[in-house]
Amino acid sequence: MLRICSIFVLTCLALPAQADPSGAIRVIDGDTIMVGKTKVRLHGIDAPELGQPCTDAQGVSWDCGTWVSREVRARWQGERATCTTRDRDRYGRVVATCHVGQRDIGRSLVSDGLALAYRKYSMAYDLDEKAAVVAGRGLHGHEMQRPSRYRNAPTPDTTTDRAGCVIKGNISRSGNRIYHVPGQEHYDRTRIRTEYGERWFCSESEARRAGWRKARR
Repeated sequence: MLRICSIFVLTCLALPAQADPSGAIRVIDGDTIMVGKTKVRLHGIDAPELGQPCTDAQGVSWDCGTWVSREVRARWQGERATCTTRDRDRYGRVVATCHVGQRDIGRSLVSDGLALAYRKYSMAYDLDEKAAVVAGRGLHGHEMQRPSRYRNAPTPDTTTDRAGCVIKGNISRSGNRIYHVPGQEHYDRTRIRTEYGERWFCSESEARRAGWRKARR
């Protein structure tokens, strides 16, 4: 028995540790990226959800979550990143701090006002957010609910979230944003979880402008 346990221990020690993610970046949203083949939630930051509204100085509401995702994609898509794993979240994503060269992606996003410091998990970017607020950079020039509060806000369990809007904007496990119209194969069984950034649309053109594509069936 002792010999079997010894062999088991030695075998476990010989197994290689999971490598920290590295590779080309593909942006999923403002704080989640693919690094090579690994989905990474950037540690210590929180960006608005796709479809999350902001309000400008004139009181006009606009989709700042989709805007942030486009800005992050324009800056980092295709760059090569090296990451240091911190944790795994409840969705199974690696939570990591990632760098492109000497640039900390999370710090850059917070400094430019594209994301907020997620103080619940880290104070690393606290001063960067405060500087961005003072300068009015990015999101800080507008009114916006903190993403964590937006995700956790109670929503009514109704057939449609907006009166007369029946197009379902669903987010797949791989992060793809797909909308379903009445009559399509998976429409009836698709549930909209607004706390995860999913939403209802009033028209297909509205869905496409927000970055969703139509389901193939």
